[in-house]
Amino acid sequence: MNDIITGIMATARREPDRAAIIDGRGRELAYGELARRVDAVRAALAAPGGGTGRGAGGGTGPGNGGGLRPGDGVLFAVRPGVDAVVTALGAVAAGGMLVLADPGLAPGVLAARMAATRPAWVVAESLLHTLGGPLKSLARRRGLLLPDLRDPLPGHPVRHLYTGPWLPGVPRGAVRLAGLIARSDGPGAAGPGRAGTGADAPDTSGIPADQPAAVIFTSGTTASPRGVVHTRGSLAAGLELFRSAFPLGPGDVVHTDQLMLGLPALMAGAAWSLPGGGPLVEELAARRATHTFAVPVHLDRLLRRTPRLPETLRHLLLGSAPAPAGVLRRAVEAGPQVLSVYAMTEALPIAIASAEEKLAHTGGDLLGAPLPGVGVRVGGDGELFVSGPHVAPHYLGEGPLHEVATGDLVRIEGGRLVLLGRKKDMLLRDGFNIYPGLYEPAITALPGVAEAAIVGLADPGTGDEEVVLAVVPTAGYDEALLGKALPDVVDAAALPDRIVALDAFPRAGRADKLDRAALRNLVARRG
Repeated sequence: MNDIITGIMATARREPDRAAIIDGRGRELAYGELARRVDAVRAALAAPGGGTGRGAGGGTGPGNGGGLRPGDGVLFAVRPGVDAVVTALGAVAAGGMLVLADPGLAPGVLAARMAATRPAWVVAESLLHTLGGPLKSLARRRGLLLPDLRDPLPGHPVRHLYTGPWLPGVPRGAVRLAGLIARSDGPGAAGPGRAGTGADAPDTSGIPADQPAAVIFTSGTTASPRGVVHTRGSLAAGLELFRSAFPLGPGDVVHTDQLMLGLPALMAGAAWSLPGGGPLVEELAARRATHTFAVPVHLDRLLRRTPRLPETLRHLLLGSAPAPAGVLRRAVEAGPQVLSVYAMTEALPIAIASAEEKLAHTGGDLLGAPLPGVGVRVGGDGELFVSGPHVAPHYLGEGPLHEVATGDLVRIEGGRLVLLGRKKDMLLRDGFNIYPGLYEPAITALPGVAEAAIVGLADPGTGDEEVVLAVVPTAGYDEALLGKALPDVVDAAALPDRIVALDAFPRAGRADKLDRAALRNLVARRG
């Protein structure tokens, strides 16, 4: 199985001096050195006593006395960077299941997730220990709600590994990443520039494909959180699908902080370039990046300032939200091949379509043909179900998951998926089902429209909905002309009752997705 761990180790054996990661300051880390650091973390987490001869968090019960066992939870709170890549890969190589800690979690939600996963280790930045401990009151005054990672599940002992310098609040006996790396470079060990050569690169292929590698919480109540569990096998299958969709290999430089694009780069022997916080176009040029990823709303802002991207950039991947036609056009004019990725947490990825294909298609948002090995089924109500080796095998604490309900309504045209809208976003007026996603792409392609979204305002008495078209205008916008053009792209039964022009759409989450609930409230006040 060519998963992320075995892929790195294989490249370290073949080409230990090839650049694997470029950090935010432009410094390179070779594959051999990456493999050595990953194995240092793996050995420490798997060893009894955590590589220090003493525990942290008190006691010697489960998760504290012995080494990390396959499937044990590893609470993970490290910001994107070299240390995050090294510790995450080391934890998975040791058999651990990463449990991603969101700093903004409410205490009740965190407690429920900890009870469900019962982590054996906590891997966190020292600064987070300080802000969640001695400086917790100060952090709260600054609007930061940080959990106390020293004791995430009272009564359940854990061990700690931390990145960065020692700071007040770091648990007693915690293992420091820098110390692990230094100790692994002692006499007889493979040092920088030498690690991973020949037989020195460790063989970690013995862990089975069905080992849980990560749990990603997406929904559920405080009392019953719902987490998507991916295994080494399901993640490997998804990463291989990404690699099959676009050329990627040694010599390429992938500039992103997205795991699902950075990890395929490492599997392919390419270099993963991590953003440093500077202007994106300048970093792309300085790193001579060949691939990058963008969220449509962020790309739109970038291309309005910088319409051309560096010539080295061959592939631009879009994801996380539908891309308006205007953004797709500007992206194509910027130079690289533009690919839009359709995926969900449970199934990464599902389909990929080029910008040219999406722009040429009318009547819904073209998602593309399902990728090789991805099974699709359309339910009686039009909902898409997905299956395949890349699908998460189960939700935390639940039975096997043979296929996943996407919540998206689609139709299949010539073997390609066309998105009609979200199941929960379907509108009902006069007995007619209206799917916003069927019309929004075509409306955004009309003159004077930057973005368009259709929302419904329900009548509490009848349940029928007023259909409102919200738009973000551009230069040349004319509401009367837009109204005349709508019958050419919107079915008569779905024509809006009114049009509302807004300066911007409300957005939520890290990916700045359209917040339809907030948009409904906004247009209701304009009624």
